[in-house]
Amino acid sequence: MENIVKAGIFGVCIGDALGVPVEFKSRETLKMFPVENMQEFGSWNQPKGTWSDDSSLTLCIAEELTKGYDLEKIGQSFVKWNKYGHWTAHGRLFDIGGTTRHSIARLIKGESARFSGNIFEEDNGNGSLMRTLPLAFYLKDEENIEKLYQTVKEVSSITHGHFRSVFACFVYVIFAIELIKGKDKREAFHHIQKLALEFAENQNFNPKEIQLFDKVLRNDISTYSEDEIRGSGYVLHSLEASLWCFLNSESYSEAVLKAVNLGEDTDTTGAITGGIAGIYYGFENIPEEWVSVLARKEDIEELCIKLDKKLMK
Repeated sequence: MENIVKAGIFGVCIGDALGVPVEFKSRETLKMFPVENMQEFGSWNQPKGTWSDDSSLTLCIAEELTKGYDLEKIGQSFVKWNKYGHWTAHGRLFDIGGTTRHSIARLIKGESARFSGNIFEEDNGNGSLMRTLPLAFYLKDEENIEKLYQTVKEVSSITHGHFRSVFACFVYVIFAIELIKGKDKREAFHHIQKLALEFAENQNFNPKEIQLFDKVLRNDISTYSEDEIRGSGYVLHSLEASLWCFLNSESYSEAVLKAVNLGEDTDTTGAITGGIAGIYYGFENIPEEWVSVLARKEDIEELCIKLDKKLMK
């Protein structure tokens, strides 16, 4: 498929920008006043088409991957974002999660990106899942699943080093890779369920941790009711919500609007859903009126072309 990198990266940024104005709003409020289009101001008082930390850190990773994989350089690009507004929508940072902030503070003090992440159970926000999509383009031809997992683990652990966050990123990346390869979404979903569970068993991962992924790996997440899906900032909720929205939609716009209208961490659920929906439905399926108002769209497009040239041979 042409423009698959562009479709995925724009998918993230647009899902994010749709959610920014209503972040923290409840599902009940959004049922009365649903997001149907790009809005402005709202929760962060930002102009229409503004994306947040989700897209910034996705773009930081994407940019570093155009030069090859270097974990320390990815870490330093996060520092540049945090200190100087690198890859922000309007030159300054307006949103950062606590775990990400603490981890970047360690990088600023000179800690290696290998050891900078928070590792406790309470550090399982969605801050690494929201930015992990570019790794799917980088790892799409990696046949050694252990190596694939290790790379995802390293990049997640720059900020989020607990197993739960790492494994959520791994599930998302292997799913995105199946979509990049052109698989039907249901087929891709069933394939990665099997793949992830077999891998977890072979690696002797903690069964209690793996059990937390049951909705996604042992059951069909798409059959759950909306009431059983949360839009919170907890990494498992974000993974479940994004897969649920994507599997229960027939277009990019339907998927991301479903995601945003779940409420709570709207920009991140929108971004995570948007990445896989973009890849699956293609750039042409993203509404032009959303693309046209996206902040820094020319810069994002230029980066996508570079990444495509580097990785999509």
